[in-house]
Amino acid sequence: MGYHTFDADGADKLERPERRYRFLSTEELLWALALSSEDIVADLGSGTGFFTDDVAPHVSGVYAVDIQEAMHEYYEEKGVPENVELVTTGVEELPFEDGSLDAAFSTMTFHEFVSDDALAEIRRVFTPAGRLVIVDWTATGTGENGPPLDERYTADAAADALRDHGFSIEHQFSRPETFLLVATIE
Repeated sequence: MGYHTFDADGADKLERPERRYRFLSTEELLWALALSSEDIVADLGSGTGFFTDDVAPHVSGVYAVDIQEAMHEYYEEKGVPENVELVTTGVEELPFEDGSLDAAFSTMTFHEFVSDDALAEIRRVFTPAGRLVIVDWTATGTGENGPPLDERYTADAAADALRDHGFSIEHQFSRPETFLLVATIE
């Protein structure tokens, strides 16, 4: 497993659009996911559902996956869209059938769950056309936001980990504080 998980006591910080959209806009996420209205998607490390809420209107269903029940409780208080199902589990133990997800995304949580088991599990639950979008803090950033630099990955290291698990990298962008990867099944 990765390093620390975000402290649920700070969940209010995850609901600040001016902060969240600074590093990833809804438009960019939707572009990267290339969704259809029939898709079933998972938000891996969904937290308070901030980006889950942005994706839900564009798909048939979203699984909001988070290891912390406290994050789901926060999301329930905020209001969960009808087509979103809360799933409390680690990414290495997804309770989905083989080939059941059309896409998945992770916003600022890849460093928390990345492992051989988690990446193999994501691949297992994808359809043959499965699409994975990762946006996370980069190890080349300043460290002013997000986790400590020594807990982060570079875009190249994250892309290599995905390739090692049968993914092909379609897009890779490095930015000052974050990176974006779009990966599909090879």
